[in-house]
Amino acid sequence: MGIFNKLFGALKKSKDNFSEKLRVLFSKNKLGDEFYEELEEILISSDVSVTTAQEVVERVKEKAIEGRMKDEEYVTGLLRGTLTEMLEESEVEPPSYPCVIMLVGVNGVGKTTTVGKLAHYFLSQGKTVTVAAADTFRAAASEQLSVWADRAKVRIVKHEEGSDPSAVIYDAVSSAKAKGTDVVIVDTAGRLHVKENLMNELRKMDRVVTREYPEADFLKLLVLDATTGQNAVNQARVFDEAVELDGIVLTKLDGTAKGGFVFSLSSELSLPVIFAGVGEKMDDLEMFDSKSFVEAIL
Repeated sequence: MGIFNKLFGALKKSKDNFSEKLRVLFSKNKLGDEFYEELEEILISSDVSVTTAQEVVERVKEKAIEGRMKDEEYVTGLLRGTLTEMLEESEVEPPSYPCVIMLVGVNGVGKTTTVGKLAHYFLSQGKTVTVAAADTFRAAASEQLSVWADRAKVRIVKHEEGSDPSAVIYDAVSSAKAKGTDVVIVDTAGRLHVKENLMNELRKMDRVVTREYPEADFLKLLVLDATTGQNAVNQARVFDEAVELDGIVLTKLDGTAKGGFVFSLSSELSLPVIFAGVGEKMDDLEMFDSKSFVEAIL
């Protein structure tokens, strides 16, 4: 079963809820100001930010006026198309090789698990992978990553607990260059997005990769728990200011009944979701597909 077949199942409750709200909206309102105000409220209730919800409704309204069509199927199609366009506007090309992927984020979002799943994903694409245990502060973090590296059957570079994370990255990058490794995936310590000293540490790691491996495609991806809701946009904004994020990895999509903040990430921060996970198994993470996601919730 493909990941987005799983996603359709995981988001069925959300889809049913959204569709029912739209059905009720169409049954009591003709297209007009009141209709669009309620459509905006429905989007906000699904964790779309106010700013993004307003933008979506304006786009739908404009197209509906141009098309002079007012039936439910037509307007729902406009909404589906608008949401898909919004996600596609921030999409990026798949990574080129060699590449370094540094995962950042707050505590508890599943970064270490995501490293293992990403390693499995790239191996399934026929690529060679090295993982770097740059979370040197959390007790047993490197041991946990070693378990995932062993499960994925990839090489791991790690130092002793308390070591300089940038030194781990330096060694991992040097090793990858020497061996011609396709992908280096870096696990970093979870950090509160309000702690400036921890953000400075991320900036230092960023500089090490940029300086030592300029020929690599370097992606800084924020791992977000999909159940976080609209606060995810605030997290993304601060991490983006710190290290200029390239995109998002969404975890626990199977645990959310909303997920509308994904559109806000794209619209307000131009940050695409690049990978998405819907389960605990190694193969429960793949490249994100905008069209499939919209179809799964609408």
